[in-house]
Amino acid sequence: MTDTLRNSDLAALAAALNDQRTRALDLVVPAREMTFDAGALRLRDAPPVLTDDGVTDPNGRYTPTGVGDEGIAEKLNIPVKYLRRLRTEAPDLYDANVNGWLSRSSDSYLVRLLRGDAETVETRGVLRAFLSDRYRTIDNFDVLLAALQGIQRTCQTMPDFSADLTDRRMYVRVTHPGVAAYAPSLLEGYRSPFDGRDVGNGWTPQRVARAAGGEGQAIAAGAEPIVFAGFVISNSETGGGAFSITPRLVVKVCNNGLTITADALREVHIGGRLDTGVIRWSADTQRKSLDLVTAQTADAVATFLDADYVKAKVAELEEKAGTPVKDAQGVITTVSKKLGFTEAQQATILDHFIRGGQVTAGGVLHAVTSAAQTLADGDAAWDMEAAALPALALAARSG
Repeated sequence: MTDTLRNSDLAALAAALNDQRTRALDLVVPAREMTFDAGALRLRDAPPVLTDDGVTDPNGRYTPTGVGDEGIAEKLNIPVKYLRRLRTEAPDLYDANVNGWLSRSSDSYLVRLLRGDAETVETRGVLRAFLSDRYRTIDNFDVLLAALQGIQRTCQTMPDFSADLTDRRMYVRVTHPGVAAYAPSLLEGYRSPFDGRDVGNGWTPQRVARAAGGEGQAIAAGAEPIVFAGFVISNSETGGGAFSITPRLVVKVCNNGLTITADALREVHIGGRLDTGVIRWSADTQRKSLDLVTAQTADAVATFLDADYVKAKVAELEEKAGTPVKDAQGVITTVSKKLGFTEAQQATILDHFIRGGQVTAGGVLHAVTSAAQTLADGDAAWDMEAAALPALALAARSG
């Protein structure tokens, strides 16, 4: 019912987002007018909605996604693990719990719905988000177009793109091969865990200087060891966090990505309280929101796709990256526990650390970022990649 993509191109992402837009319905409904039946939201007396397809009857049953259940649990103060258990083991108790708390609430909630491809009154679609009536929607399709406009305004040559789309968030990774920095210390002795190619072997500071042709010169496309400049545009339509633009460094050979969350630009999805009924933002409100996205993206290009910025970040990483790691399994176990990695993720990180051949804190960092590439879930991959910097700091302290 909801589209998910992993490592997609922009064309596929745009097609998926456009399809979701044509099926989306946003309603603000008082809690006491909601009823859950067999684990699904049943709308009975909602007025017809004018959509791109004409007049649509929104009434019927909408089954919550996992994200939808999380929103219901949060807003009604029901433990989410308990609610998930009721959904699978006791749907009647699910209904009793949710309906009981809804009947006691004087609040209204924004429900974000997706109509199905073959609708009937009994299977109208999915409830993809259950949110506060103060939540200000910034839709993924509009964010994508506004961000691309900001990139086109400020980039002389278009960067490379790849994207993930989940029930929770959209991630658009922007990488510019024309903006890079040498990182011989960060990549010394490192091999790609995917194909075994050497990245840092044999690159002395003198050889780097000769290859670079002096300070401020452009990096040759085939030169190694280098990291490319980039950033990630992220947005949630379902309450999964603020719109953000986060800088990202990418190792050339194996495409390991390192996000630098401390420097992220953010725009929180909170606005004025919404009136009950169908949500229709005014053209002026939408324009102002998207103008801000365009402007922030242009700022990100100017800041994050800058050679001096990349060099400064590489220098910060190299201060810790060379710390030797004597007990690899012990260090990775400690890092994994403190950062909340699963046992399977921990095993993958250790495997990539061994394959990478770099027995340092920098090797732990690369193992985390390369392991993130193997995850099928885009949200989990983002979380793991964002944890790479804390992993580096923990590994450098543990030694």
